[in-house]
Amino acid sequence: MSRLDDCASMRESGSETHRNRIVWEQKSSLRRVYYCFHQVIRRHINWIPNRPIVELGSGIGCIKRVIPECTTTDIFRSPWLDRQENAYSLSFPDKSLSNLILFDVWHHLEYPGAALQEFWRVLVPGGRVILFEPAISALGKLVYRSPFHAEPLGLREPIQWHPPLDFKPNQAPYFAAQSRAARIFQKGEISEWQAQWNLVALEEIVSFAYVLSGGFTRPQLYPTCLLSTIQRIDRVLAHFGSVLATRLLIALEKKATNA
Repeated sequence: MSRLDDCASMRESGSETHRNRIVWEQKSSLRRVYYCFHQVIRRHINWIPNRPIVELGSGIGCIKRVIPECTTTDIFRSPWLDRQENAYSLSFPDKSLSNLILFDVWHHLEYPGAALQEFWRVLVPGGRVILFEPAISALGKLVYRSPFHAEPLGLREPIQWHPPLDFKPNQAPYFAAQSRAARIFQKGEISEWQAQWNLVALEEIVSFAYVLSGGFTRPQLYPTCLLSTIQRIDRVLAHFGSVLATRLLIALEKKATNA
């Protein structure tokens, strides 16, 4: 079995999430790094009264530390999450949500046009989709490229915006292409989304604190006592995001249109 096949099998069984929960409890540096990431996401929320905030693909559900108002979901049932949801076929009523948050989920959507259409359906006008994804800078390409990362970059793979006619959301196979968000929203390879959405934020984030933490799968490369120092260095290097960014935040806002 290849490493990618192994990764797919883990996701299908839900065992990856259980493994991540163990790592999460063991790595205080990772918890602190994700706390900062979620703070960045919180700054871009459009706070619309009486309209829920929902995260898709919540995994271990750690976003509630920073955004306790958020409803957590995943494609697998989990006792620590609020709901089970499929990004292609959400159970929420039309125009019922204020924000959808996808943390490392967008690059797993093989047909992004279908997902965005579903997001448009459930969001109120002015509602936002907030994506937190790999940044494909010079450093990002190195960090996320095999053998350092099991998931493919997909830099040259065609983007299939719409699904085939026989597509069944509940039978969608495992998919990954880490460059999807950068290619669509930063590089402008696809423009179909612009009819229904405004791009209100695109933020390149330098985070050696994240890269050197090893994430959920690799050893930490610095003592935890140096985390604050590394985060200060990250802030200094923020001006070089086009070269050093490893994370990308994108916020889309639903246009007030009948389209």
